[in-house]
Amino acid sequence: MEEASSSGRPAPPATVALSPQNVLFNKYEMGKLLGCGAFAKVYHARDVSTGQSVAIKVINKSRLNNNASLMANIKREISVMRRLRHPYVVKLYEVMATKRKIYFVMEFVKGGELFAKLAKGRFSEDLGRKYLQQLISALSYCHSHGVFRRDLKPENLLLDENGDLKVSDFGLSASVDQIRADGLLHTICGSPAYVAPEILAKKGYDGAKVDVWSCGVVLFVLTAGYLPFNDPNLMNMYRKIYKGEFRCPRWMSPDLKRFLSRILDTNPETRITIDEIKRDPWFEKGYREIKFDDSGAVVKEEDKKLQDLNAFDIIAFSRGLDLSGLFNESHKAAEDVDRLTVEESPQRVMENVEEVVRAENGGLKLRKMKECGVELEGQNGNFAIALEVYRLTDKLVVVEVKRKAGNSNAFSELWKNKIRPVILQQPELQLAGS
Repeated sequence: MEEASSSGRPAPPATVALSPQNVLFNKYEMGKLLGCGAFAKVYHARDVSTGQSVAIKVINKSRLNNNASLMANIKREISVMRRLRHPYVVKLYEVMATKRKIYFVMEFVKGGELFAKLAKGRFSEDLGRKYLQQLISALSYCHSHGVFRRDLKPENLLLDENGDLKVSDFGLSASVDQIRADGLLHTICGSPAYVAPEILAKKGYDGAKVDVWSCGVVLFVLTAGYLPFNDPNLMNMYRKIYKGEFRCPRWMSPDLKRFLSRILDTNPETRITIDEIKRDPWFEKGYREIKFDDSGAVVKEEDKKLQDLNAFDIIAFSRGLDLSGLFNESHKAAEDVDRLTVEESPQRVMENVEEVVRAENGGLKLRKMKECGVELEGQNGNFAIALEVYRLTDKLVVVEVKRKAGNSNAFSELWKNKIRPVILQQPELQLAGS
């Protein structure tokens, strides 16, 4: 999806006056245009209450008419970005909408695109290593949250005021719910020079492995100053990618050449993984793993097993951020979606659900979707519901249930009369904004 950069260039100088009349939702004072693309414009803005600089991407809804693919990309970008809180990923603060426009309020990244810095000349191996380490840290986090970037290139990598990396533009990303029964993704996407050979083969691909390939191309560009696979004829370039035909320049160290050969391995089965990258002698020089939770507290990654809600998720429970409302679509009937907040562990909630299933004596089919999520089907197929549990705090969880198919009366009977009362063995807690 072609769109404006989510950061733009350095903030306007202090002498640039922002019009007091140009205030969005009585909250953001709009500034100068930072960039524009085919479907969006990005502006610098200031939070009038805090003075914080933000970037606001503005999408005109009229451009979405009869473009289902673009609309799907925008919905996916919202869905993906609201889950991600990492030092090297651009933050999405909130999404707002009017009848005519959608507004993404995002972190303002002052340094602009990595591509602009690269235009001044190739990087040293040490600098290339630094950016790859930050990129791998961000990707490892995204993959652990079920998100695959799929369109990595220097144009989508930004730099903050400290010279640190920020991954942006998640419109072409994929999530685990897009994986087919064969365990692979199948959508053909990505920028030609950075695309993995298995995508060209059109037989399905592993999202994590194609991200690793793109990292290899990015690293090559940063340290060589040119693309590893390039040809004026697109089909010739694709043939080079498919065969893995590239040459490292003479100034590269033997360790870097070896490392690149492992990343740019045309066989995804033998290609180096992110975990292996972190242990590689060339890569690990000076590398420190960042471990944190969504509130910023440092944690051991192996202890973080359950999906937590970040602040955006909590806000998103309010109807004002329902994606169907953003796109002027009909809202799902209120009785088809329900949420409750209880002071209980996620494991205990799931045990309660399984207790109801057992009590039905074969009248219900249960299928686990993830560690704290299940799908329930009536024995005769007259309804299907999905139930997920999210950790809100150390003591509180949010239980969300949706009717996926079938009779709403059967859904209501099962949820409201059987499952809900078992979960609510103590008074329900009210979630602000829901």
